[in-house]
Amino acid sequence: MTENNTSLEPFVIAVPDEALTDLTRRLRATRWARDPCNEDQIYGISTSYLKDLVGYWIDGFDWRAAERKLNDFTHYRVNLDGVPVHFIREPGRGPAPIPIILSHGWPWTFWFWSKVIRPLADPASYGGDPADAFDVIVPSLAGFGFSTPTAGDMNHWKMAELWNTLMTDVLGYPKYAAGGSDYGSLVTAQLGHKYASNLYGIHLGADLPPNMFNGDTYWSLGEVPDGVTGDTRQEVISLFETYASHVAVHMLDAQTVTHGLNDSPAGMLAWILQRWRKWSDKNGVFEDVFDRDFILTNATIYWITESIGSSIRSYRNANRWPWQPSHNRTPAIEAPAGFTFLAGDHYPPGATVDTRVAFFENGHTRDWFNPVYLKAHARGGHFVPWENPEAVIDDVRNSFRKLR
Repeated sequence: MTENNTSLEPFVIAVPDEALTDLTRRLRATRWARDPCNEDQIYGISTSYLKDLVGYWIDGFDWRAAERKLNDFTHYRVNLDGVPVHFIREPGRGPAPIPIILSHGWPWTFWFWSKVIRPLADPASYGGDPADAFDVIVPSLAGFGFSTPTAGDMNHWKMAELWNTLMTDVLGYPKYAAGGSDYGSLVTAQLGHKYASNLYGIHLGADLPPNMFNGDTYWSLGEVPDGVTGDTRQEVISLFETYASHVAVHMLDAQTVTHGLNDSPAGMLAWILQRWRKWSDKNGVFEDVFDRDFILTNATIYWITESIGSSIRSYRNANRWPWQPSHNRTPAIEAPAGFTFLAGDHYPPGATVDTRVAFFENGHTRDWFNPVYLKAHARGGHFVPWENPEAVIDDVRNSFRKLR
């Protein structure tokens, strides 16, 4: 085990010109696939849709402007057990800020949290109560973006170990809060399971149990249950159509697909863009929330850090090194938990803004958690802090107001 280097190193994002020149060269050399009969994009992202965005990546997108925006926050990197961990740290402004670490998902980057960082840190400047202030820590998941390279064995419960070390040993917080969504929900749930005594509580954008990738059929989302008919059956099928391909490929062929995605920026963009499009608000218009500069900022982060492969491996690694409980108490995730549910997600099938909380209360994940705050919102899909930051800001404040 590598000794921790617990000294905080300021980190400035500064991509070499040579890397950007190589990216442009590769984009210009894209060999575009023939794409007959795909006007409705039933076969996936169409060549015409992708080609337009790649054209903008070449001639319209300004990475240096995006870089300046990223660097408007204060970044650090620290080495923990041989793993470089990058994070934003935004100090709280209020009488008694508490620390919170916010974990993103796949194929997110830390930048998906950017809309909520300053309102959580400085509520008074955004119409809130300064008593609700947080010291906000937003890392890149290990193996993602600027938290690279890793040894290749990283998964959610191993990330939770790093996060607890970061918050307690490196940053020196005797107690902290944690939040997450998508894969970051698994990281946060593990913190709430193993390190509940170190936490004020947790906030989640998805009710994912930490053992979800254990088991023999870890690559499958299952079958449509017997007896499910009508609209509910179609909702279940839609859920499978939305999520099944990436789970199966990431679990069974992580490195196989990496060879192509790590070599072709257009191919990499197509793979992650399809997740953003399909997982976003099913009742909304994707382009209204995911503008081209945001899409390409995140895609460029994946490309220049060569992290697409290690980020994908986090799925299979969750099964190869399966989660094991640290105790047998109930609920398994003891830390008090607040939840923000967005009804535009495909999960759970059939849920609406009026029924989403009840779906959780009566569902198979309920007994894992110790919920103290539950709220559903109509706007937004799977990318909770980006699609509905106002909901996250309010719900995080409300969740921890009673836990401080």
